Amino acid sequence: MVNIGQGARLGVLECQEQFQNHRWNCTTLDRDSSVFGKIMLKGSREASFVYAISSAGVVHAVTRSCSRGDLMQCGCDPSKSGRGRDKRGWFEWGGCSDNVRWGSQFSRMFIDAKEKRIRDSRALMNLHNNRAGRRAVKKFMKLTCKCHGVSGACTIRTCWLAMQSFRHVGKYLRLKYNGATQVMIDQDGSGLIVANRNHKRPTRRDLVYLEDSPDYCETDIGIGSLGTEGRACNKSSLGTDGCDIMCCGRGYDSQSVTITEKCECKFHWCCTVKCKECSKRMEIQTCKGPEQNKNTKQSSRVRKKMRYY
Repeated sequence: MVNIGQGARLGVLECQEQFQNHRWNCTTLDRDSSVFGKIMLKGSREASFVYAISSAGVVHAVTRSCSRGDLMQCGCDPSKSGRGRDKRGWFEWGGCSDNVRWGSQFSRMFIDAKEKRIRDSRALMNLHNNRAGRRAVKKFMKLTCKCHGVSGACTIRTCWLAMQSFRHVGKYLRLKYNGATQVMIDQDGSGLIVANRNHKRPTRRDLVYLEDSPDYCETDIGIGSLGTEGRACNKSSLGTDGCDIMCCGRGYDSQSVTITEKCECKFHWCCTVKCKECSKRMEIQTCKGPEQNKNTKQSSRVRKKMRYY
């Protein structure tokens, strides 16, 4: 069970990394059983990503534990034995190939159990995204090889399959989030179909969602939106971290702050690194709240009237 918790945390951290510059930034709530709050009650794009990245996180953590020998039930991938072949030719399977198949089966058994008991449209959506998360981990398996021979010659190659950094999975699922397909349950209630016939049918690697997302501009406890008031933004950016998009057109406040950071670091033999501390001034922008924006507009109208008279 410890591995499931580690995998879930891995998924949360990656979710926050991928959405740190967006209105919805994968905020977690300590006192909420779902971790992410009421936003998970909607079958939105965000919920689809959370289910996929959480499922992938469990697969990654459990598989890693298998390779380290932390679990009695599994170890290295037993199917990777004997000889194999790639573009460079033949090689011998050796080392410890990550047993991602076992990790995936373990994740499926625990994470999918609840959804399989219900089988409504939301359960079908969750099952689909759980599977997409597991497949994302399998996609980023890398063949790593070591050469053996006289004077560095690669007479014999020993290879093994290893999972890549979880960051690759996070970036991949982030792209799948961008291209997620809206679906609905079919007439007999046994599967999902595209909500818009003009859209492509999702594959098993794609993410699917049921409902449109809120804009996350203002705080709404009922839907789990924390709003963007007080969020840092970049006034020179045209992306999602830009003040125009992040602040939802409400404007922003600017303040100048002094930060201290390490600089002019030097390595001293042996074996320490010594740095100086440097201070610099920075301008930080934070989003205004709805009330601040309303007061600013009212003040502007008053000033215009005064100039008129």
